[in-house]
Amino acid sequence: MPQAMFSRSLRAYTVGLLTLIYTANYVDRQIVAILLQPIKEEMLLSDTQLGLLSGLAFAIFYATLGIPIAYMADRYSRKKIIITALTLFSVMTYVCGLAQNYTQLLLARIGVGVGEAGTSPPSHAMISDMYEPSERAGPLAIFALGINIGLFIAFLGGGYIAQHYGWRAAFQLVALPGLAIAVLAMFTLRDPPRGMSDKTSDAMASAKAPSLKDVSLHMWRTKSIRQLTIATTLIITIGYGGIAWIPSYLHRIHGMSSAEIGYTLAFIIGIGGGLGTALGGALADRLGKKDVRWNVWIIMLTSVCTMPFSIAAYLTDSAFWAIILMIPPVSVGALYFGPSLAMLHTLVRPDMRSSASAITLFINNIIGLGIGPLAIGLLSDAMTPVHGDKALPYAMSLMALITLWAFVHFWFAARSLTQDIADSQQTMSAE
Repeated sequence: MPQAMFSRSLRAYTVGLLTLIYTANYVDRQIVAILLQPIKEEMLLSDTQLGLLSGLAFAIFYATLGIPIAYMADRYSRKKIIITALTLFSVMTYVCGLAQNYTQLLLARIGVGVGEAGTSPPSHAMISDMYEPSERAGPLAIFALGINIGLFIAFLGGGYIAQHYGWRAAFQLVALPGLAIAVLAMFTLRDPPRGMSDKTSDAMASAKAPSLKDVSLHMWRTKSIRQLTIATTLIITIGYGGIAWIPSYLHRIHGMSSAEIGYTLAFIIGIGGGLGTALGGALADRLGKKDVRWNVWIIMLTSVCTMPFSIAAYLTDSAFWAIILMIPPVSVGALYFGPSLAMLHTLVRPDMRSSASAITLFINNIIGLGIGPLAIGLLSDAMTPVHGDKALPYAMSLMALITLWAFVHFWFAARSLTQDIADSQQTMSAE
C-alpha cells in the first residue's frame, strides 16, 4: 500500500488499536502484582517463590520466544502474528485463575509469557513504518501508554475483584477483553508496508530481510545502540522490581488492603504515569528536532532526578508520604519507551525492526523482568531474619540505586548517537 493511501486517520487508528492490544498485554502481565499477597497467604509461599512467579518464569519464555516470532514478523503477516499471540495470552491468563497449586500457577504464567512474546516487536515495527524518524517518539510513546493504562486496570480492577471475589476471579475477568480485542483486530487492523516512511533505496526496499545474526551484529557494532540497550535494561530492572513489590510493601508496612492499594496505584501509575509517558514522547520529538541527543538526555535526567524520591518513599514510616513521594518516579517510569525505541528504529533498517525490537526486549526482559522482582525477593528473604518486615523496603531501596549505573550508559549513548544516525542513513540511501 503506497504511503498516500495510508491516511493520517488510518495511521492514528492503527496506533490506537495497537495501544489497546498492548494495554491488554500489560493487564494480563501485571495483574499478578496486586495478587501476590493473597496468593502468598493461600499457598504459603516465600518471597523468592513470588519473585519467580512474577518475574523470571514469565520473562524467560516471553523474551526468548519473542526473537523467533519477530524473525517471522519481518517476513510474514504481522497482523496474523499479533492476533494469534493476543488470543493465546488471554486464554492462558484465564487458566491462571484455575490453578490449584504453585506449580500449576507457574506453568500458566509461563503460558501467558509465551503468548505475550508475539505482540510487541511487530507492533513497534508497524508504528515505525508509518512515521518518519523525527516523528516516531510521539506515536511510540502513545503506544507505551498501554503500560500505564494496563497497570491502571490491573491495579484498580484486580484489587477490587481480589478483595471481593478472590484472586482467581481477578485473573479470569481481566482475560476476557483480550479475546474481544482479537476479534476487532481481525477485521480492522491494517499492516503498513515495511519501510513506508523511510528514505530507502529501491534495492533495499526489495531486499530479503537479514538474518538474526546480521541484525545482532549490526546492533552490537553500533555503539549508541549497545549503550542504550544496557541503560534501558537497568532502568527496566528497577521499574519491574518496583511494580512487582510495591503492592506487597504497602500491605506489609502500611497495612493497606488490596482494594486500597489497587485504587491508589491505579491513579498514581495509570494517570500520573500515563501523563508522564505521553508528555515525554512529545517533548522528545520536539527537542529532538533541535538536537537528536535529547531523546537520550530526557530519559537520563528524569531517571536520576527522581531516584531520591523512590528511596524516600520506601523508607518513610508514613503511608501518606510514601504515596506522595512515589508520584515523581512513577510519572516518568515508562518515559524511556518512546524515545529509546524511536532511536533504535532509526538506527536499523526497516526490515530489521521487528527483530531488533525482539532482541532488545530479550535483553531488557530476561534481566529486567526476570531478575528485577526475583532479586528483590531474594534480598528481602536474606535480610528478613535481621530486619523483619523492613527487609522488603530496604531491598527495594538498594534496587533503586542502580539508576546511577544507568546514567553512565545513557551518557555514552548520547555521545555517539548523532554520528551513528548519520552513518545509518547514509548506508540505507546507498544500498
